[in-house]
This record gives sequence, C-alpha cells and structure tokens, in this order.
Amino acid sequence: MTSKYSDILGNLELGKKSKYSTSYDPTLLQTVPRSLNRDSLNIQVPFVGYDIWQLYEVSFLNNKGKPIVAIGTIKVDCASSCITESKSLKLYLNSFNNTKFENLNAVVNTIKKDVSDALGVDVLVELHEVSNITDEMHTSNSDGILLDNIDCEITEYNVNPDLLKQDKNADIVEETLVSHLLKSNCLITNQPDWGTVHIKYKGKKLDHESVLKYIISMRNHNEFHEHCVERIFTDLQNNTELEELCVWANYTRRGGIDINPIRASNKELLVPIYRLIRQ
Repeated sequence: MTSKYSDILGNLELGKKSKYSTSYDPTLLQTVPRSLNRDSLNIQVPFVGYDIWQLYEVSFLNNKGKPIVAIGTIKVDCASSCITESKSLKLYLNSFNNTKFENLNAVVNTIKKDVSDALGVDVLVELHEVSNITDEMHTSNSDGILLDNIDCEITEYNVNPDLLKQDKNADIVEETLVSHLLKSNCLITNQPDWGTVHIKYKGKKLDHESVLKYIISMRNHNEFHEHCVERIFTDLQNNTELEELCVWANYTRRGGIDINPIRASNKELLVPIYRLIRQ
C-alpha cells in the first residue's frame, strides 16, 4: 500500500475511540478512494453496479422535539471515485439524534446533499418511518443453487482465485450460485464481516465445489465490503470464461448499517437488492 493510502486510512475514525456529536454535523463523513482496491486488481472487463447501504438506526426530532425513528437506504453508483467509510456514516447519522427537522423529507434531502457532496456523485436516499414500512423492505430468501451443503475438504483460508474451475467442454448454462459462508475482515480493525454472496452467470458450467472453496478462501482476507465483491467479480472474469456475470453480497449489519454491493458485466444483469434474514 502506498503512503498516500496509508495516510488516508490512518486519518479515519474507524478503529479509534470516537465522540458522538450532539448536533447535526456533516463534516463527520469520511471517504476512501475506490482505487485503494482497484489499483491492485487486474480488471480486464469493466463492471457496472452500485452499493446499497441499508440504514436501521435513523432518528431525529420533529419541530415539537418529539423523536422520529426511521429506516431506509442510500444507493451509490460504483462509478463514484470514493466510498463512504461506514463508521463515519454511523457517526454522521447519529448527529441527527438531537436535531430538529421539519419532516422526513427534509432529512432525506439533507442526507442526499451531504453524502453526494462527500462522494462527488449524486446518490439516492429513501427513508420510511418504522410504522410505515412497506413490503419491499421485509426480508427475502436467496434464490439460486445453495453451495453450502457440498461435502468437501477445505484447506485454504487466504483468497486464492486459482481454486476456481470450469468445465470448458460443458454446455452453456445460466444459473445463480449462493453461499452464506462468505467471511472477510475489516481492513482497519480486523473485525469479521459476514455475508451472503450471489454469483449469477451465463457460460460454461462452473465447478460448484471449486466456487465454494474460493468463497471460503476469503475467510482471512482483509478488505472493505465493496472491494471484496469487486475482487470476486474480477477473479471470476479473469480465471473463467463467462459470457455474462453478476456478483452481489448481502453483508450483516454493523453499527446499524449493512452494506450490499453489486457488480455486473452490463446494466441489464443488475438485480434488486432485498434484505435477507440475517440482516
């Protein structure tokens, strides 16, 4: 890692003891360049996609000082040059706790402006009062072929794309592979990050056991959520022959926020991100 990135990571609040602001403070937002990870990837096929941040601990005061509680999402295009560091987003959202707003829409507009300004790209924000939650925000099941029941011996826990295998003589298939065994570690704190990964592809059939072994090989890997998904996508593109590919992950929440990145070889492959049972 270059000194430029070391300085950026060293200045983050992540991994440090932090004070919680008692009033609204947009300066709490901190960003990390996506190039931190992308500079190390051999990206041969550009991808499209976005990151969905699901927010479960949003609260503010109405004009009479009564607390309002909401949950919602922030959607960030992966074409942005930076990601928002998750602890800074938590601290930023908590700065709303004792701040009065006219209504929920005023909070949405504030978050949209502040996060868009921090990232240099327009983001989409939705908030819903807890009492008005729609069916779209309820939990869903993962659709696809579950890999986790494959009985196999695992020996590698450091990310290894060479584990990926494909039957080059097989027919073209279209399928979605699912595993709840995705685990990596935070780049700064080394705390475990847990997730469910989906791999939707069209091409010669991937060897399912090899894909499961590859996913498990990320178990001791240190990287941010968005970077892990881009690494999985790139490793599949570079080590197999696929006509189409979409990779997305639903990570469990930390600090009232969960992160759900999705990357695809074209926009038509992008799927809606639904909240899973572990979220």
